[in-house]
Amino acid sequence: MDATLRGRWFDGRSSQARPVLLRLAGDGRGRASLRLHPLDVSGAPTLQLGPGRFEWPDTWEPGSASPRLTVDLGTHGSLDVEGRAWHDALAACGTRASIAQRLQRRWRLILVALLATALIVWAFGRWGTPWLAGQLARHAPLEWELQISREALAQLDSQGTLRPSKLPRERQAQLQAAFKALQAQVPPTLQPDARYAPPISLQFRGGLGANAFALPGGTLVITDDMVALAGKQGLDDQALIGVLAHELGHVLHRHGTRRVIELSVLNVGMALVLGDVSGVVTTGGTLVAGLAYSRDHEREADCFAIALMQATGRPLAPMADLLLAAERSQSKAAGGGPGIDWLSTHPDTAVRAEAMKAGKAPACKRP
Repeated sequence: MDATLRGRWFDGRSSQARPVLLRLAGDGRGRASLRLHPLDVSGAPTLQLGPGRFEWPDTWEPGSASPRLTVDLGTHGSLDVEGRAWHDALAACGTRASIAQRLQRRWRLILVALLATALIVWAFGRWGTPWLAGQLARHAPLEWELQISREALAQLDSQGTLRPSKLPRERQAQLQAAFKALQAQVPPTLQPDARYAPPISLQFRGGLGANAFALPGGTLVITDDMVALAGKQGLDDQALIGVLAHELGHVLHRHGTRRVIELSVLNVGMALVLGDVSGVVTTGGTLVAGLAYSRDHEREADCFAIALMQATGRPLAPMADLLLAAERSQSKAAGGGPGIDWLSTHPDTAVRAEAMKAGKAPACKRP
């Protein structure tokens, strides 16, 4: 079905508008072709534009401030037409505006869509990303984890964040032996994945204040200040073993690997949204930047440590007392650490300490 109307054509070659007769022809599929017949010159050639070769704003409505609208003809300039006549002609030939054009006048729908998108993005970050990271971490090669761990530790060492330990070798050997004894006593029921057996390595460093943390693939680090703090508080090595049990929980639950994957997934998502993949990093630098585990991970490591200490007949109170002392020590430290300490994202420390002394922790699954 065809529809005819008049308009003014700005062809881009002359500043003067040319009077034209317009004919819209529908193709039966909601699209239209446009033919222009210039009226200023007798016998002037017509201009034929197929569907998709011209566009018009769908924001015009009857009663709007401007009774006319502009039709974009691309390289052929533009048309100035009476708005109502144009829309009547479109309707007469069965033409529908594109979805993008129709959305221009439905701001409420756009707002709802934006809110829905924001909700989906938030939900994916809150639940989807951790779930996906957990699934992928099960299949992460151990060598990949070890490479990340080596790169992260080398970066911390080279930047001066960590320093060589000044702890006497005899003292290091004592703690190594005590920690190996703990490892040997981990019951199968506490193993999240019996197939996962990384080479556990305990290392000593200076720097970062009273601290301890775990890297993917089995590397645990405890600082000289943490060892010294336990001594100052009159706590025996069971307090330090409790701290290391917590970090061992991070390793066996593969929290470090899951954290790297979470950060990578989020980085890829941001790259897709922003169109920039230059910041997507999945090596040690990513881990150093975001080693602070989620509260869920910290609670899981707490529960592991409590269960392991109880299963091996070790007291929980020293670990709880050292936890409180470490928090006080870090609060006094000017500037704090770089955000990778084992306390940074924990729930309330006093609540945790009391729960540990009572032999339980919030959110722990009881056997």
